[in-house]
Amino acid sequence: MISQTSAKDRPLEEMIISAQQGDQAAQNYLLKSYQPYIAKCVSEVCKRYIDPQKDDEFSIGLAAFNEAILSYSPEKGSSFLSFSKLVVKRKVIDYIRYIQKTPHATSLDESFEDEQLENPLEIMAVKDIYQQEQESWFRREEILDFKEKLRAYKLTLDELTKASPKHRDARESAIMVAKTLFNDVELREFVNKKKKLPIKDLVKKVNVSKKTLERNRKFILAIFVVLSEDYMYLKEYLKGVG
Repeated sequence: MISQTSAKDRPLEEMIISAQQGDQAAQNYLLKSYQPYIAKCVSEVCKRYIDPQKDDEFSIGLAAFNEAILSYSPEKGSSFLSFSKLVVKRKVIDYIRYIQKTPHATSLDESFEDEQLENPLEIMAVKDIYQQEQESWFRREEILDFKEKLRAYKLTLDELTKASPKHRDARESAIMVAKTLFNDVELREFVNKKKKLPIKDLVKKVNVSKKTLERNRKFILAIFVVLSEDYMYLKEYLKGVG
């Protein structure tokens, strides 16, 4: 067995290697000691307080964290905590998407039966309203988070409305530039660190003039932010481009 004292003295990645080699005590220690971290990651996705004892989302996050322990490799180029945060968030988002597709259908059916709603169309309409309300809530939360992320780039939604290219071809071209920017590791790191476009280097990689890049700078940065985050609704805007 691993004692609490000896475990704290061991480097995190050493503990992970032990867990990957079948050390159940090390694995259990990591799962227990990092529960506050897991709850925080899950809470960032759900936009509310997560109770480890009651919320299903925490169980999903815990299982995802365990998956991250077993699959992590330092060669992937990120720290374990960064890697595990990504795994946890993606799994929770997948779970949220799943329950959105089947929003508590069983409990809703039961409540409808109790109220003796005889019209199937009425039942269907209430379910549709329920799902629309859920989707509206998630859209609002995405937009609020998006606005917060934009602040780091000194951008606002009002500015984006004015700065967005008016013609479809120009918008699609700007989105392609943002995707090129996001997919290039060095350019992506530059933007994440400096919070601005690397126009000098970017103009060498895209078939767009420096003047056009500067004119669409705000819009390109905003699309870059969308690509960088797990925005399931905002990313719908980008489908079919590139």
